[in-house]
Amino acid sequence: MDFKEKIAQLISNIVDMNKSDIKELIEVPQNCTMGDYALPCFKLAKELKKSPGLIAKDITEKIPDVEYFEKVGAVNGYVNFFVQKEFFISGILSDIINKKEEYGKSDLGKGKNIVIDYSSPNVAKPFHAGHLRSTVIGKALYNIFNFIGYNSIGINHLGDWGTQFGKLIMAYKNWGDKETVERDDVKELSRIYVKYHEESEKNPSLDDEARGWFVKMQNGDKEALDLWKWFIDISMKEYNRIYERLNIKFDYFTGESFYNDKMDAVVDELKEKNLLTKSEGAEIVELDNFNMPPCLIIRSDGGTLYPTRDISAAFYRKKEYDFDKCIYVTAFDQNLHFAQWFKVIELMGYDWSDRLIHVPFGLVNLPDGKMSTRSGRVVLMEDILNSAVNKAINVINEKNPELENKEQVAEQVGIGAIIFNDLYNSRIKNVVLDLDKMLNFDGETGPYVQYTYARTCSLLKKGNVDENGILGESEYITDEASYRVIKLLEEFPAKVIDAADKYEPYIVTRHIVDICQAFNKFYHDNNILGSEEKIKKARLSLTFAVNCVINSGLKILGIDAPERM
Repeated sequence: MDFKEKIAQLISNIVDMNKSDIKELIEVPQNCTMGDYALPCFKLAKELKKSPGLIAKDITEKIPDVEYFEKVGAVNGYVNFFVQKEFFISGILSDIINKKEEYGKSDLGKGKNIVIDYSSPNVAKPFHAGHLRSTVIGKALYNIFNFIGYNSIGINHLGDWGTQFGKLIMAYKNWGDKETVERDDVKELSRIYVKYHEESEKNPSLDDEARGWFVKMQNGDKEALDLWKWFIDISMKEYNRIYERLNIKFDYFTGESFYNDKMDAVVDELKEKNLLTKSEGAEIVELDNFNMPPCLIIRSDGGTLYPTRDISAAFYRKKEYDFDKCIYVTAFDQNLHFAQWFKVIELMGYDWSDRLIHVPFGLVNLPDGKMSTRSGRVVLMEDILNSAVNKAINVINEKNPELENKEQVAEQVGIGAIIFNDLYNSRIKNVVLDLDKMLNFDGETGPYVQYTYARTCSLLKKGNVDENGILGESEYITDEASYRVIKLLEEFPAKVIDAADKYEPYIVTRHIVDICQAFNKFYHDNNILGSEEKIKKARLSLTFAVNCVINSGLKILGIDAPERM
């Protein structure tokens, strides 16, 4: 039963207010003594011209007796609803056991496409820790929107075009050779790219030569394009290897170069609409009226820029996918870039410009400061994954050396720990790499959640509960620890929707931790397998429900759930 829906219906019969607006106001109190649900009446005060306290009192007095609420009370401007516990517990458990991993799914986004642009590393540079955030946040959002009925379309907008390739061609011609590049792949490309920046600081004329090579690429020069394609092939081998380990898939790899033949139409339209202005040889869209610097469309040497390609990509995606929203998961320091070209599309007269959403995030830092590709100060993603998996296998050898498939479980735990750590806090916060903290089985971590899931699997196996579940009688689930678990399970669907509304995967991550903590208290306080048969059955029902929801939560986050650890 959707208790918020029931409350909204009851109150809409009393107050002249839309049921959906009432439902939006309903809260779940932190303190359970204040009820299971609460309606704050402060927003109603202005409209009804009464104090919140009087409104709460009036509503409480007019609500009829219904079987699913034990009592309704008014306290400090809130209407507090206490659910009839047995009714509540029975409803939630039967819902989860019947739906299993479908529990919490909805059709909110039915028939709507969500394009999500994420990961998007710059080709010919190593896949380092700085790429992790866009990759895992984007994938989690992809899964969240799918979970609530949208059709998610994941695009890896590879940085496979631009002046950096002119620099890399220069670097290769001056300090590289084919044999070393083929042997050391992206690591060698990164080395010579760093070398280029070191040398260009001493000799700025190198930058002019690099720009010249990029212009050659734009003009179809065979040598330049052959080198460019080779750099891409070398890079993709590494990227695909890492994506496979992270269990990340994309629907499309359409990088910047894909839009090369689509930019002229955009530039022509900007000219037709008198939005382009000449400035020192470049062509720009003035944004002074919006407190932003101009958006550069064409460089003085005729080259295109990021905004040109991003605008072209947005038009292509709207035409190809007719998106409800197009989400861009990139670092916070790109806020201005997205604000500028979003505004350009608005100025072009397209009402879907407000459907372009930038989802920014903070940095991944080393313990002693910021990373930089140009200076070579990066931590490679593959090194991080290997370190995490090695630490996980050491923990498994210490705690459960007889475990079957140790290597596979270590891979799931080590990589899951990295992803979980990234998604545990609000995305805007910076993340500092700390493998010891990530792999702590006792903290609010991925391994803790995976271990709790494995505990539920073990209990269900020992209790002879198969994949179809078991529904015990709710009257035997009476203690506060059990009820706390049920309440958190009931909140799960709303938490997923909230995460989608706010583009914040951490809402799901934290809620799964809350469920695990509550379950482990329930496990500590109650004898599950050794209790009387009817009580045992009821407690195994609760365990099965927790198992289903933790598994769903981990899948949403893109993390594997090993059954044994």
